Amino acid sequence: MKKFGLVLAGGIAAIVLLANLGPIVGLAISLLILYYSFKEFLKTDSTFKKVLWAIIGLAALSVSASNFPAILGLAAIYIIYVVIKKIKTEENVKVQESDDPFTNFEREWQSLKKNV
Repeated sequence: MKKFGLVLAGGIAAIVLLANLGPIVGLAISLLILYYSFKEFLKTDSTFKKVLWAIIGLAALSVSASNFPAILGLAAIYIIYVVIKKIKTEENVKVQESDDPFTNFEREWQSLKKNV
């Protein structure tokens, strides 16, 4: 039942991610433009260029603010990551708790060797 809940949460997160893929791309592009304009603003000495780069930076900042739904997409990426990580650790625990008598014997033998 726990695995079903994880898969359900991952599926919902995947749908949210696909729905917000456009805003994520728009946010990435606008942040890239904002970063570039900030670097160029700091490099230039001309007042006209500083004003030009400031205007470009403010425009990129407003575009990135309008892509706020991309934050939901980024949260969905994190949720998918956590779900995959939990499912993998669950599978590892099941593999370690095998009912095979030879595996249990080997594990007990190793613990006995450590204690001696």
